Amino acid sequence: MTGDVLPCFDASTMILPEDASCIITVPITLDIASNHGVIVAAKTGIFTENYTLSLVNSLLQKPSLEELVRNNAILDDGRTLLDTGIIAVRGKAWVELVTLSCSCQPMISALLKSRKEMSLYEDLVAAWVPAKHNWLRLRPLGEELVSKLGKQRMFSYCAYELLFLHFGTSSEVLDHLSGASSGLVGRRHLCSIPATTVSDISASAVVLSSKIAHGASIGEDSLIYDSNISSGIQIGSQSIVVGINFPEDTGVKAEGSFRFMLPDRHCLWEVPLVGCTERVLVFCGLHDNPKNSLSKDGTFCGKPWEKVLHDLSIQESDLWSSTGGQENCLWNAKIFPILSYFEMLSLATWLMGLSDQKTEFLLPLWKKSCRVSLEELHRSIDFSEMCTGSSNHQADLAAGIAKACINYGMLGRNLNQLCEEILQKELSGVGICKDFLNLCPKLLEQNSMILPKSRAYQVQVDLLRACKDEIKACELEHEVWAAVADETASAVRYGFRDHLLEAPSRAALACQNKDIDDCMNQSFHQKTVKVELPVRVDFVGGWSDTPPWSLERAGYVLNMAISLEGSLPIGTIIETTKENGVLISDDTGNELNIEDCTSIATPFDHNDPFRLVKSALLVTGIVHKNILASMGLQIRTWANVPRGSGLGTSSILAAAVVKALLQITDGDQSNENVARLVLVLEQLMGTGGGWQDQIGGLYPGIKFTSSFPGIPLRLQVIPLLASPQLISELQQRLLVVFTGQVRLAHQVLQKVVTRYLQRDNLLISSIKRLAELAKIGREALMNCDIDELGDIMLEAWRLHQELDPYCSNEVVDRLFSFADPYCCGYKLVGAGGGGFALLLAKNAESAVKLRHGLEDSKFDVKLYNWNIILES
Repeated sequence: MTGDVLPCFDASTMILPEDASCIITVPITLDIASNHGVIVAAKTGIFTENYTLSLVNSLLQKPSLEELVRNNAILDDGRTLLDTGIIAVRGKAWVELVTLSCSCQPMISALLKSRKEMSLYEDLVAAWVPAKHNWLRLRPLGEELVSKLGKQRMFSYCAYELLFLHFGTSSEVLDHLSGASSGLVGRRHLCSIPATTVSDISASAVVLSSKIAHGASIGEDSLIYDSNISSGIQIGSQSIVVGINFPEDTGVKAEGSFRFMLPDRHCLWEVPLVGCTERVLVFCGLHDNPKNSLSKDGTFCGKPWEKVLHDLSIQESDLWSSTGGQENCLWNAKIFPILSYFEMLSLATWLMGLSDQKTEFLLPLWKKSCRVSLEELHRSIDFSEMCTGSSNHQADLAAGIAKACINYGMLGRNLNQLCEEILQKELSGVGICKDFLNLCPKLLEQNSMILPKSRAYQVQVDLLRACKDEIKACELEHEVWAAVADETASAVRYGFRDHLLEAPSRAALACQNKDIDDCMNQSFHQKTVKVELPVRVDFVGGWSDTPPWSLERAGYVLNMAISLEGSLPIGTIIETTKENGVLISDDTGNELNIEDCTSIATPFDHNDPFRLVKSALLVTGIVHKNILASMGLQIRTWANVPRGSGLGTSSILAAAVVKALLQITDGDQSNENVARLVLVLEQLMGTGGGWQDQIGGLYPGIKFTSSFPGIPLRLQVIPLLASPQLISELQQRLLVVFTGQVRLAHQVLQKVVTRYLQRDNLLISSIKRLAELAKIGREALMNCDIDELGDIMLEAWRLHQELDPYCSNEVVDRLFSFADPYCCGYKLVGAGGGGFALLLAKNAESAVKLRHGLEDSKFDVKLYNWNIILES
């Protein structure tokens, strides 16, 4: 892919020819074609509603209307085919291209020796189009390209639904940044910006990777990138400044300080040249076309060349030589002087028409200076120096931001990302990160009341990794997760974490045992409790329920409780026994007898099949309060759901066990209390997880659940009063399918939580959108608009893939591709990676066809019969 457009299309649907190259095109109007590459395609080929595939007859560059007509390039609807710059090569054509690339070193050496240019875009494409062979043979290495690649042909794949953002010119960049989608663009990123009371910086200005000094001015809709803007600099509206480093002290004493103004709608940048100690200042008008000649409305700084020459008393011969055969234009005008920085700024002011000193000082200075054109600049830019300078500039900015972030204590920025920027300084980057690491203990000490420990520890982990100390970073990661567990326990119940993990004291045990001895003469009453729960399917909102997000921000989830194959699949039976201790068994044949419950302690082995029940005994207080001193328990659990289902099985089973334990000990078995205790239980288990799974199983039907951070964490469950019509339509259209792929939610959860603790901007914006979609989904279901729910599920699935690129796999992708024609929405439940999928059909008829299609297909999936559980 080459060019200056961002294409938006589904490449997986494209039908590409074998043993050929294929260029992707899209129909455009003739006015746009005049500034771009155009493909002339044969009138015969494959024609469908979505695409056309035909041979390429010729290639045109920025053609006039006459050229389009002459080359038969205009389609029947009056448009023509835009060359998007996207090329696919397959089969024999690909083999020939790879063979050429493997033997190209002599060609590259010859090209460098001759100091000539070739275009991998224009020249390469021309090799596959016979009509361009004669033109190509006259180009550098053209004969070799024709002989090596010219046996195969090129096709045009016209994608009618392709959309693209084009930002090839400066004005188009500004239009894009200030357009309707500009909310997606960070207007301030990696910047040092002064207080608004000592500068005039427009709210609509886009400032990226830049340092702005006090007393600067930046106008509306301007772009400042990779620059240092010093005091006294005024940047007009709709202007672009790139790579500029205004000196802080120019040595000018007149009027007290130096001032420079860039007018509205201008561009200013500076570049290093090979063999030149000074960086060259370059400038022009925003809408200047460098290739427009003097005779064809060419402009410089927005003014016709005739006026520029007259106002500055410059002759054409000062800018252009009479030889060369090119038309005189800005591209080849020797107008940019190579002088000291201040002299270049002064001459820039004069050349832009802002100074009257043309005859006294500036004109002679400009005439005797060494000057270059844009064309010469293009050939002589020192890209290595430019990249090094940009990297060092960004590293300095990142270091300043990181230092302020640590000194002022709120740690709201992504320190991991800032460290990556700082480490661009190979010699000093690690030392800078070590200095920041030394500030961390003081940071935590000063802000212990407001700064979550989990966040503070994560910052230290990021800094340790930046300092190449992986061993200490891994050790401290355990503190991160322990802090998350502590913070979750505190949010569930005030002071809960203070005694949760403590062993009972000797005095307390003695007192409890005395009370127990007093009751020993009472007869033993056996008690049995059975709790069965449904599984949950989530429509949207997951991740916003997960600590530490839910401890710091509001969360919203829309999910539904369902039975599978006519039964509640998850449950437990707990019985009291005369014999002390706890006997635990599960549905896989595992069994464990714990004689002394006070031996239960964290951390648990990740391979321990009984850690869920052990954690439940801890969070319900049974171990701490020594409730089992005079009796024992038999606990049997089951989950008739495939392993790695994504249906919230682990959390719902934990909810069943916690609820049953509280029933048998006469504790608070309310759904809200159980849900919050399970939140702590999962932290003790080491699996993490949020509140939505247990809410999904404990509360019947469809519900919209909100959580609000604080101590205690507040949960608000709002049942959706589903109409018979809604229930009927969901039952008919929603397919619940086990993909056969096992997912490991714990691994996914750790990655997502770590990115949140690092303050990853993309992750935060994605989870915010998921929470917002939960609200929209609730409204859709209340209005019985199931089609809109399908759109929401699709967007949620896309966001889940942003959060975790591995939440899908080849099997899931093929399943969804197969289901797509029948569905208005689909997604994996839970965190993804496998497990169950929800397929929401377009209507009942499509659901039947999809069910039959899956049953008759080669997919190793299982379709489950399900029902909404409307009562608990």
